[in-house]
Amino acid sequence: MKKTAILLSTICATAFLYVSCSSSDESDDNTSSTDLTNVAASLAVDASTAMDLNTGLLVTANSTTTAKTAETQPGICAAITVTTPEGTAYPKVFLLDFGTTGCKDENLTRRGKLKVTITAPVTTTGSKMTIERIDYYINNLKLEGTIEYTNTTSTPSVPQWTRKVTNGKLTDLQGGVYTNSGIYTTKQTAGVDTPLVLSDNVYEIPEGTQTITSPAGTTLTLSVTETLTKKYSCTFISKGKLKIQGGIINGTIDYGNNECDATYTYTHEDGRTFTLSM
Repeated sequence: MKKTAILLSTICATAFLYVSCSSSDESDDNTSSTDLTNVAASLAVDASTAMDLNTGLLVTANSTTTAKTAETQPGICAAITVTTPEGTAYPKVFLLDFGTTGCKDENLTRRGKLKVTITAPVTTTGSKMTIERIDYYINNLKLEGTIEYTNTTSTPSVPQWTRKVTNGKLTDLQGGVYTNSGIYTTKQTAGVDTPLVLSDNVYEIPEGTQTITSPAGTTLTLSVTETLTKKYSCTFISKGKLKIQGGIINGTIDYGNNECDATYTYTHEDGRTFTLSM
């Protein structure tokens, strides 16, 4: 049986706070709308992490400011202040202030602050970029926690990083709290020869696991089973599969055929498939 679930409340077109399933017969459903909401919320957590990571990469790649002055950049509506220790180039700290009422980049409204710290250029082996969320919201959804992006490259032609999330927390519009943590391995497979241009970058995630705990206390584990593809120019992951387990959830998330769209599917262990739109 194939069903369509539409996720309503958005993060930059990502919606996940409520799921409705339509079917001619709901009596045989063991997978409730609440369970599907947990699936969608798990991917929304991932999507928000990717958005903030894109912002960190953009601001650190394009900004050359070293004085304690504010500036703005194309694609980022925040006021950006950059500081470094006296007499040294690094660590460099970028404070992005989106304001208390928020500002809008395309369809994405953010408020609060992001603090981005780099120990060296992110393309340098051993460097680390840390992104801290400070009273920070995306479309009125509160996000907390720290993202650590560490360069572990051993072969220059294939840059590689680990992406670690600690103390992650997402609070939805109804006050529901989803906590998360996990580590992914990321490799850059396109755009290596144009380091100052991010739009042609393509990243692959061959391995990694994260855990999401729902407001009800259910813990979901998401593990990469087929390499994920994330284009810098796409808001969401465009290809690959995740195994997701927890509570009665036991199935596979499929991101599709590498198109920049907001659609994915969840296939339950019994073969039922739910088409979800982010």
